Amino acid sequence: MSAAARRVQLAPAYLLHHRPYRESGRILEVLVRAEGRLTLFARGVSGPKSRLAPVLQPFQPLLLSFTHGRDAGQLTGAECAAPAAPLPAASVMSAFYLNELLLKLTLRHDAAPELFDAYGATLARLRAGAALAALEAALRRFELELLSAVGYGLDLATEVGGQPIEPAGFYRFRPAQGLYRVASEEPGVLAGYSLQALACGDLEAARTRADARVLLAAALAECLEGRELATRRVAQALKRGSHPTARYGKMPP
Repeated sequence: MSAAARRVQLAPAYLLHHRPYRESGRILEVLVRAEGRLTLFARGVSGPKSRLAPVLQPFQPLLLSFTHGRDAGQLTGAECAAPAAPLPAASVMSAFYLNELLLKLTLRHDAAPELFDAYGATLARLRAGAALAALEAALRRFELELLSAVGYGLDLATEVGGQPIEPAGFYRFRPAQGLYRVASEEPGVLAGYSLQALACGDLEAARTRADARVLLAAALAECLEGRELATRRVAQALKRGSHPTARYGKMPP
């Protein structure tokens, strides 16, 4: 069999998105640990009699078998990798946010095992129903891992010009350029000690989480190049109490 149509058996994966395909099929967007993000055609997986319909669910660890084509593959089998409890309602929007980031920022056929593992770990934290602060920290860590995986790693150790970040200093972030020191604290600036903590993966402090949210939102917006995140729009509607999916809870800031 040619490399363009090789077979893959029982590969660890997650389903990110699906849409109808013909009468009973689906087009799947999946994240495969050793393959990256792939598009797979799945035939006969819709309807109450489908054996795979209950298996092909988002946020569940899967083992997928497929024929791996150059552009899109063909699903040949699927099973649950391990039992996984449903996500708490309050965490569902956050999980969809992760999926949307992966769909919009990753390239197909670009393997990133560390990102796959970070996604699974973040889902586990969401599934555990942790406190809001812990959920915020989990989302920020995933955003940081995603930016690194797509080639937009943030230098949190030095400012533009090469000077080290000082814990007592204050900084502004300019996307595609870096961190600039400012003379004093003012709205929207980032604390030096927050940047140092974020670089170490320490998001225990509320100020660090708040500064990380500002920094990472700006970096993600640069990568998205003006594309809107639907989950952010829904989250804003939820805050106003005007969206029909309000029962799924709000996304941590």
